[in-house]
Amino acid sequence: MIGRFLSLEGGEGAGKSTQVRALAAALEARGFPVRVTREPGGSEGAEAIRGLLMQGDVARWSAHAETLLFAAARADHVEKVIRPATEAGIWVITDRYIDSTRAYQGAAGGIDDAAILALHGFGARGLLPDRTFVLDLPIDEGARRAAARDGALADRFAMRGEHFHAEVARGFRAFAQVEPDRFRVIDATQPADRVTADLLAGLADLLP
Repeated sequence: MIGRFLSLEGGEGAGKSTQVRALAAALEARGFPVRVTREPGGSEGAEAIRGLLMQGDVARWSAHAETLLFAAARADHVEKVIRPATEAGIWVITDRYIDSTRAYQGAAGGIDDAAILALHGFGARGLLPDRTFVLDLPIDEGARRAAARDGALADRFAMRGEHFHAEVARGFRAFAQVEPDRFRVIDATQPADRVTADLLAGLADLLP
């Protein structure tokens, strides 16, 4: 059995974590072995870096430093979790991957996309998902959902302003336009079960 690598992307409050679990359950019901993971994190080393990235003041790290930390976490994640799983025939679904760095530190943070991809080529050996889903949601609705979810426990990225998150959203849409074979944009304003159905429909060409 061929393992596949899927990523779910999107702004704050888009429902990525919920849909990762729902998609995993739907694939398992069809008989596929599935491994759910996340970024930053997913491996022991990457989870240690996650604490550095997600906690503290918004200005704790510059966009350059964040990019390097994400690249280090991702290198460990790919080496220890993603590649071994897919090589063993497992479908890996990650909540965020390289395109989040491209959107947050790149499109919104000002880091050159080519530099981010060069780091990815070195650290993660350029591994890209077989399919990337962008859960698209208006900024104000995402902020409302994230606030309801996190309350006073919002992380360093959720606490950033509306302009930052608008740039993140524009970044994701731009990536999807450039790479239509890899990306599928999903309307995340729909009921959760409809979003899951659209995710499955977006995998039709990868399913045996």
